[in-house]
Formats: sequence, C-alpha cells, structure tokens
Amino acid sequence: MYSLVSAPVLGFDLTRIEGGAAVSDVLTRALTLTPDDLEVLAEYRSDDGQRADLWAAVEIATTVQPTVRDVAGLSKADPDASVEKRASAALGLLQRAPLGTVDGLIQCARYDVLDWTWSAADGSESGRAPQFPPVQRDGEPVPKPAKVQSEAASAATAVICDALVAGYLRSQLDDDTRRRLATPWVAASRRLPERETALGPTESSVRALLDRVGSLSQQDGARLYKAAEAGRRDSASWAPAIHSASWAVHLAGRIREAAAAQFLLVQAVETSGIPITERAAGVWNLLSGAMQALAARDLVDAATAHRLLGPVLATLGPSALGS
Repeated sequence: MYSLVSAPVLGFDLTRIEGGAAVSDVLTRALTLTPDDLEVLAEYRSDDGQRADLWAAVEIATTVQPTVRDVAGLSKADPDASVEKRASAALGLLQRAPLGTVDGLIQCARYDVLDWTWSAADGSESGRAPQFPPVQRDGEPVPKPAKVQSEAASAATAVICDALVAGYLRSQLDDDTRRRLATPWVAASRRLPERETALGPTESSVRALLDRVGSLSQQDGARLYKAAEAGRRDSASWAPAIHSASWAVHLAGRIREAAAAQFLLVQAVETSGIPITERAAGVWNLLSGAMQALAARDLVDAATAHRLLGPVLATLGPSALGS
C-alpha cells in the first residue's frame, strides 16, 4: 500500500493521524541522506535488548490501532446502537483510520527511501531495492543474488524505522516507549547537515504551494472546504487525472522529488490548522492532486493539469502556484 510512487496515499494517512507530521519530517530528511550520514545514524542505534522490548510494545500497539476494516465490526461491538449512532461511529473511524499499515511504512522506508543502501551479497552489483524477478538461463529460472545492507546501513535503517513507528503509532504508544523509539533519531539528526530537499525542475511552483498552504487564512480554509466538497461530486474525473500525473512522475524519474513534495505538504497542512475532518473529506485530495500535477507540470496533458490544478488556482489564486 505504501511506496514512494503512491506517496499521495501515504500522505493521506499521515495527514489524518496524530503523529503524521513527525513521520513526514523523518521521511523527508531520510530522502536527503548520503552514505556519510549512515555512519552517524548507526552510532545511535539502540542495543538489541532495548529494541526487542520496544518492538514488543509496537506489536501490541498495532493491534489496537484502528483500521478501515474495523467498520464492519461496529455493529457487532454495539448491536443495540441505533443506525444513526453506528453511522456516526463509522464516519469517525473512516476519517482517522489509515489505509496502510506499520509494516507497509517500514517496507517503504527500507526498500524505497533507502533503496540505494542495498548491494548484492556477492558484490557483483549494487543499486536499488532488493526485488528480484528470476532470469532465464538455459530455460531454467535463476534468481539474482540476494541483496544486503552494510552494518552501518542496517543500523541507520533501524534508527529511522524506530522514529517512523514512534510517530505513526503516537496515539497507541505510551509516552516513555514513544520517546525511547524516537530519541536515537532526534539525537543523530542534530549532527546531520541541514540539506535543501530536492523537489525537481518545478521546485519553485511546489514551494509556492507549500508556502501558501502553510499560511492559510480562515477565509482561505472556508473556500478550500467548499472546493473539496465540489470535487467530491466530480470524483470520477479525479482518479484518472491523479493516475496520469503519477505515471508521468514515474516515467520522468521524479519519484523521490514528488514524494518529498507530498511529505512536505503533510507538514504544511498540519501548520495550516485544517481540521482532520476536512482533510479526510477531500481537502487532502485537492491539495495532493495539485502537488502531484505540479511535480509533472511540464509533462501532463492540459486536461489533467486543469482537473488537478484548476480548483486550487480558483480557490487560492495564481500566487499559490508561483504564477
């Protein structure tokens, strides 16, 4: 469910959970890491005993985190509840329950964000994520060599994953566990250089939208909510448009830059104070779609650009897109 290609989906979940902005911050910084940074992060990895205890708590927390599948069980949990009460409970759950999982988030971090840290175990090749379809040799499938991380990369990955889980399960973990999971990343990140996040060739427009969203007025918010409501009535045209923009991003090799823009958008939405109910009701899709279109602004067709960018232009004005 979670990947850099589907960053808008991950962003949708992060913008609706309590620790989502913190998770997006870790992901954004992780996208800027270099090999030298891995050694710094590795120094702060908690020992195996501590991590075993912490991840035991994480396992328990995942069992109580709400999911969209829980909607089906609401009537069983309270069979005497009225239809209106069950409907209200279902709506509240759907507004906040993530579509993805902790496992999906960890997989995204390990194999998408940190794909460059993996190399072939036999030293024959290095490169991106360890997913290997078999190749044919004399008619027989021969798997490529398994890929591994260096000791430093593995330890650095552990630090990052601990911090991600601390934010993602913020509402389900006790304060002490959450702090112990996040502390190594917090300490190590203070030693890492501050780097500008790469946002691709349309960076100026992307940053203009981020700045505009992060400084919304009450009037701006009200207009956004109305635009999102109108967008829900035309949702059939939104899905192919966002797919087209995402495909363009993929073909252009801008996946990491576009994902970084989505993660920064999560933080801008948090700063703006947009209520979670409105984010879930369409505001995130409105803004995220515009952001994805901006990432491929020079590639998408006019119809896609109009569908994804038009509502934001009409609501927040040309300055929102750096125009």
